[in-house]
Amino acid sequence: MPKYEKDLFENSPVLKAILRLAVPTVIGQIILVIYNMADTFFIGLTGSDAKLTAATVCMPAFMFLSAISNLFGVGGSSVICRAMGSSHFSRVKKASAFAFWGCILVTVFYSLAAWLACDAFIDWLGGKAAEVHGFAREYLTITVVIGGLVTALSTLLSHLIRSEGHSMEASLGIMIGGILNIALDPLFMFVLLRPGQEIIGAAVATMLSNCCSLLFFIIYYFRHTTLLSFQPSASMLEWKVVKDVLGTGLPACLMTLFENISYAVLDNLMAAYGIACQAGLGVAKKINMLAHSIVRGMSQGVLPLISFNYAAKSYRRMKNAILYSGAISVAVALLCMVINLVFSEPLVSIFIVDENITSITEGAKFLRILCLGCPFSACAYAIISFFQATGKGMKSFSLAIMRKGVLDIPMMFLLNGLAAAYGIVMATPIADVLCCVAALILFIAFLKQHSEIEKA
Repeated sequence: MPKYEKDLFENSPVLKAILRLAVPTVIGQIILVIYNMADTFFIGLTGSDAKLTAATVCMPAFMFLSAISNLFGVGGSSVICRAMGSSHFSRVKKASAFAFWGCILVTVFYSLAAWLACDAFIDWLGGKAAEVHGFAREYLTITVVIGGLVTALSTLLSHLIRSEGHSMEASLGIMIGGILNIALDPLFMFVLLRPGQEIIGAAVATMLSNCCSLLFFIIYYFRHTTLLSFQPSASMLEWKVVKDVLGTGLPACLMTLFENISYAVLDNLMAAYGIACQAGLGVAKKINMLAHSIVRGMSQGVLPLISFNYAAKSYRRMKNAILYSGAISVAVALLCMVINLVFSEPLVSIFIVDENITSITEGAKFLRILCLGCPFSACAYAIISFFQATGKGMKSFSLAIMRKGVLDIPMMFLLNGLAAAYGIVMATPIADVLCCVAALILFIAFLKQHSEIEKA
């Protein structure tokens, strides 16, 4: 078996290479969303808006683990692929080792901080209500404090294994975790634990499924020949390697971080309108995540192809990869938007019992607003991923913080005063449109500045 998929990167037809790299990643991302929805579905069966809201307000804290793994995983993957494209294989070992140990260090620090400031953290996330806070504390303690490291490492390893072109294997580990979570949720929530402990059951199921995912990657690493190395050494701290990994990965980290801060602000502002609105919004966000997961999977899957060919100076192949993958992402996002618009209430009612009619009605309205930004965010995300793949940290950084943080958070406060709860939600699609315009301007300017790429 080859150490990396050289022929796939260099010679395979571009569309075929995109599909081979991206389809498994997209499927893995969809399964992640489905298991997030499964959590919501099973918790919704309890008929408790407080439990549903507890899981919702903890989502940003849990997803911050993805921000950490993206910092080292996306950054490490980009550096590894560019090193392979320019045949600097010693750099592959340095980058992978730094990414692995850096991820461990930062995750342990975050989990420890979450434990020490647990109550204040939950209040900041929007879990101040007494009936919500206790459930949120249980969920956060198990998924972030105890299970944080295995979750972050399993995502990191999927990035690094994918960087060698082994997209199927990278996605299989994620899929195993997602499928197990779906199976373990009802077992722990309704069979093994007592009534009233459903939140603990959902959290334990999530933690154990991520442990199994990490175990898969560990077995894969020791049973296959690979260019990757996780052996700690002084060379992994070489300044050029550290700077390149962090500089490239930081936009991916910040995009996830600000996305979660944005969700926390959204939940906090929505808390003023009652638990029913918070529960409805939580469901709407998770349904809307499906389109974003497909786009994210496409971008992550195609990143190694873009990075490799950029370093190898195969600019026509690189440009075709970003154009084809971007077009597919936007088309899928448009389809998801239409489905969410047409079937918003039936989709929301899957996750909330009929007795909570206010949560269903509000959730459907929120979903119709949120989904309007899907095609625009798909376009922006494809361009951000291109800049990450080519090591253009400042461009991807500016777009990442613009999409979540610079634009949407101030608009939430502004629109809250103008249109109440619906105004808060409207800030998200408006920010997606503005970020898309900015991304296109930067992308066109980049091509004009690099005539060898524009003419390819």
